[in-house]
Amino acid sequence: MTTPTGKVASGRRTVFSEVMEGALRLAGEDGERPMRLELTASLPGMLRPWGDVEGELSGRVRVPGWADDHAAGSLRVAPVAARQIRYTLEFIAGDGRRLRLDGWKTVRAGRPVRSMTVLPLTVTDADGAVVGEARLRFDVRRDMARFLRGFRFPGPDPMRSRWRGQAGRLEVWYTTLTDPATGTGVWIHHELVAPDEGEARAHGWAAVFPPGETPVFGRFGPFGWSHSEDADFAAGPVVQGGGRLTGAAGAISWDLRESGGGPPLFTFPRWAWRSEVLPAAQIVPKPAAAYDGAVRFGGRTLELDGARGASARIYGHGNARRWAWLHADLGGGDVCEIVAAVSTRPGMDRLPPLPFVRLRVDGVELPGGDPLLAALRLRAGIGLPVWTVHGRIGDRRIHVRVTLPQDETVSVDYADPDGAPAVCHNSERADVRIVLARLAGRGWETEREWRLDGTGHAEVGLR
Repeated sequence: MTTPTGKVASGRRTVFSEVMEGALRLAGEDGERPMRLELTASLPGMLRPWGDVEGELSGRVRVPGWADDHAAGSLRVAPVAARQIRYTLEFIAGDGRRLRLDGWKTVRAGRPVRSMTVLPLTVTDADGAVVGEARLRFDVRRDMARFLRGFRFPGPDPMRSRWRGQAGRLEVWYTTLTDPATGTGVWIHHELVAPDEGEARAHGWAAVFPPGETPVFGRFGPFGWSHSEDADFAAGPVVQGGGRLTGAAGAISWDLRESGGGPPLFTFPRWAWRSEVLPAAQIVPKPAAAYDGAVRFGGRTLELDGARGASARIYGHGNARRWAWLHADLGGGDVCEIVAAVSTRPGMDRLPPLPFVRLRVDGVELPGGDPLLAALRLRAGIGLPVWTVHGRIGDRRIHVRVTLPQDETVSVDYADPDGAPAVCHNSERADVRIVLARLAGRGWETEREWRLDGTGHAEVGLR
């Protein structure tokens, strides 16, 4: 059995969230408007006061009657080296203008706490003209406890390989995205298969889903397995790592840059991903990422600019007996991830599908608590071309209906580490309806509803 090689992962990150509020004075207006920033920062490595580090910043800009939009940008933290913490964000105002927010906390030695809680900022338009100015504040008394509870220091990079040389393991890296200009879906799937007997192999495939057309599909490998400090997955011409995806599969080739994504989304419980006690587990390290670059297929080139998608991971002993999967970008950084599966283990293979559901809406994850306990209150119906999930999540009801269009779906045969076959049916052009209801008075009232026409990423796997 070949054993894995490579250095310790360098992609570990510090993640924290903060809320700042204050007043915005817009150019041409006499008064002020209340303003609120809800932000999550993801910085490479361990955050040190004497360091100078820049990372990803995402969240929401809220100004009643003027802006309520997802924002993305960068955060530079250099409190000693440059005596500054600088925020830069881009967002869209209610009138459709794309704006830039530039804020800075100037750290003063004599008043470090006060200076690090006040954020002066300027908002400018695409031409650099000043649209407004604000002064926001982090409320130490109200929000410090929550801020500290949400602080996440670097742990193992979830994109790095989990395999440690054992036989009978399957490890997957996959990326799905939708081009906002054309509605074309893209699926790039990487696998490491360590069979019960023999050498580990790396292989995979890619598919492109132009609207209204037959999908284009191609495979790569198998190749020998390798990874390094700069590559989470490497197999022949196919490499993923460091925010870059490159490779070729049949008539498809790609060269993509991946940015953003927000904090990882644990579809399965954190303990299940880390302990490996379940037959398999899934995690979404980058649930709301953006992709730029090019995908070439069938003599055509798809140029991507800010395509929304995600990169996810699976690790375990093989594929489920039956499964259904959904990734839905709900807009504004909100996402829904579902994995419903029946295990192949004796006894467990007679149980109904267990649906793991994770929603991230306005920065809040639903259901709260352990996803496994929440899954016990949900029911899934796995089939083609339609599958569903419904039930209770906390004090809410959820209903999800996913439709895979027959002419825009590809069927791919798999092989587990023990050689057992499986087939998945995948479409990056799925239609999705999600309804979230809350008990009000004597009945249930719809709290939120999302409809995705041809932009859902979905799959059904069968034996």
